[in-house]
Amino acid sequence: MPDYLRDPVAFCTLAALLGLFVGSFLNVVIHRLPRMMEREWHAQAAELRGDPIPEQERFNLATPRSRCPHCGHLIGAIENIPVVSYLVLRGRCRHCGASIGSRYPIIEGLSAALSGYVAWHFGFSVAAIGALLFLWTMIALAFIDLDTQLLPDQLTLPLLWLGLAFNLGSTFSALPSAVIGAMAGYLSLWSVFWLFKLATGKEGMGYGDFKLLGAIGAWLGWKMLPLTILLSSLVGAIVGIALILLARHGRNVPIPFGPYLAVAGIVAMLWGDRITAQYLGAF
Repeated sequence: MPDYLRDPVAFCTLAALLGLFVGSFLNVVIHRLPRMMEREWHAQAAELRGDPIPEQERFNLATPRSRCPHCGHLIGAIENIPVVSYLVLRGRCRHCGASIGSRYPIIEGLSAALSGYVAWHFGFSVAAIGALLFLWTMIALAFIDLDTQLLPDQLTLPLLWLGLAFNLGSTFSALPSAVIGAMAGYLSLWSVFWLFKLATGKEGMGYGDFKLLGAIGAWLGWKMLPLTILLSSLVGAIVGIALILLARHGRNVPIPFGPYLAVAGIVAMLWGDRITAQYLGAF
């Protein structure tokens, strides 16, 4: 191991800087992945109808280059430095002066801060590497769900298998617990979904929520599932009530559950054992 990584401050600083640039990439994933999926759905629908698939500009996570949505100005490398460029440009396009959404630096800063904390929490280890991958995927899933009410299989399924892979060496949980966690996480919300649908005739959540909780179970084991479900439900209920009372959010307007699962999963990974021990100790 390099000597500089033995220093916790150096390792945390390096992780925070890495998280800053990963956060910039996560902004691209959050924006483009749902649109890539939509294009794929339209192409599949056209193929099923027997219609010719229309030619479109190549669109993926790397192509085309990022540009201002207002004037089409291509964003250069100097304008794409995480957080710094936003502050220097005062949140506006250098070419047309249009406002740039503040969520871009927020996601970059959030990724950097949490990455630094994860590095401090786990130290230089396999667990730190796994926790960073878990964290970054959770951030992407949370914001994609907020925007589109989608939890893409392209993220949830690799996350599940990656959790099982890390736990081959019991990094976060013993492998049997991780396997049971993956099954129990998926089936618990799947059961709630069908009970609610049979009782009301409505769908209370999407299948992506099942897969996300299954992925959390694969990383943290089945013992962390009750805490994850409790925390996500509690936060979701508080936010939902606040939206209805303060923002006049319609009761029939769906609220994405993925962000609450993501936050609860991160909390459970970092402090789950401590919270559970304190809870059990109180009784």
